[in-house]
Amino acid sequence: MKKKLLTAFLVTALGISMLSGCGGKNSDDNSTKSEQSTKETDQEAADKVAKLIDDIYVQERTDKTDEQCEAAKKAWDALTDAQKELVEGENADPDYFGRDTGDASKDDPLNEDEIGENELLVVSFGTSFNDSRAEDIGGIEKALQAAYPEWSVRRAFTAQIIINHVQARDGEKIDNMDQALERAVKNGVKNLIVQPTHLMHGAEYDELTEAVENYKDKFESVKIAEPLLGEVGSDATVINADKEAVAKAITAEAVKVTEYESLDAAKEAGTAFVFMGHGTSHTAKISYSQMQTQMEQLGYENVFIGTVEGEPEETSCESVIEKIKAAGYKNVVLRPLMVVAGDHANNDMAGDDDDSWKSQFEAADAFDNIETQIAGLGEIKEIQQLYVAHTKAAMDAE
Repeated sequence: MKKKLLTAFLVTALGISMLSGCGGKNSDDNSTKSEQSTKETDQEAADKVAKLIDDIYVQERTDKTDEQCEAAKKAWDALTDAQKELVEGENADPDYFGRDTGDASKDDPLNEDEIGENELLVVSFGTSFNDSRAEDIGGIEKALQAAYPEWSVRRAFTAQIIINHVQARDGEKIDNMDQALERAVKNGVKNLIVQPTHLMHGAEYDELTEAVENYKDKFESVKIAEPLLGEVGSDATVINADKEAVAKAITAEAVKVTEYESLDAAKEAGTAFVFMGHGTSHTAKISYSQMQTQMEQLGYENVFIGTVEGEPEETSCESVIEKIKAAGYKNVVLRPLMVVAGDHANNDMAGDDDDSWKSQFEAADAFDNIETQIAGLGEIKEIQQLYVAHTKAAMDAE
């Protein structure tokens, strides 16, 4: 009797154990499936936003642009923090909406009507970095408005990609060239002066002049002022008063920020200054070589010109590093040769990725100290006044 009871007990216990084991396995399987389902749902939500960002990362404005910008931001705001980290597309990434570039409310898009008969249209490539847009582009615009109070200063950007970015992320609407020119026509503007903030007569300047050409018969007078560096010139030896003024202004500012008494004092301390431009395949790329010539003719032996694109070739990061090493300088100050301190200044120049200029200079293992100064040319007062002078020259031109 006892033996039968013991056998029954063992059978029952084994059954319970088996049931318990099956239940644990099912629970683990369900948990794995649930986790997998969550990952798929998160990725689907992130991919949707990435697609919406890619749709507005374009250089052409359409009738759907406003709607698309609004839809992209709404979808982004609906994501969880974890989902936002998964956003990745052809051009989309978490930084598109997530990166803090400053307070957009400090910037004035200058797109008001009631312009009057005289308009000064300030045309820039543009930047999605809010602080730089307000300080650099805004600084130039304010200087022009102060110099010419009888003219209404308005803004246009040539990069629709940037216009869409700022509109989608911050709700700030900036006119492109066609919108700005249409606004001028509707407001009855008679006299139009276009002042580009571009560095040189490059591709963007060409696009600007083409756009203005299509509207020139809509106004009584239309004049386009010179970009910052003035006329290009035929070869690397050709310089002009504009390039000299820019060279002096940007070098003096860099020396002041590093707190040296003079450029010579910086040289004696073994410090070289590198101004990093964008670079271009356009024939205007010779302007960078001319700026290097200008530095040399001014006796600025410890000042070097480079470009992100490495065009011209002698302005590549590798070439500049070799020049500075050969000259024996041990300290390097990197500063943008760009009107705005935007993506190129923050990432290509001062970023932590291996291909940034800061990282490449550090990897060269030839320098004791690498300093980055993230500041656009547009916030330098002397540079602002050069634009004022270019506008005056256009006003006075027959």
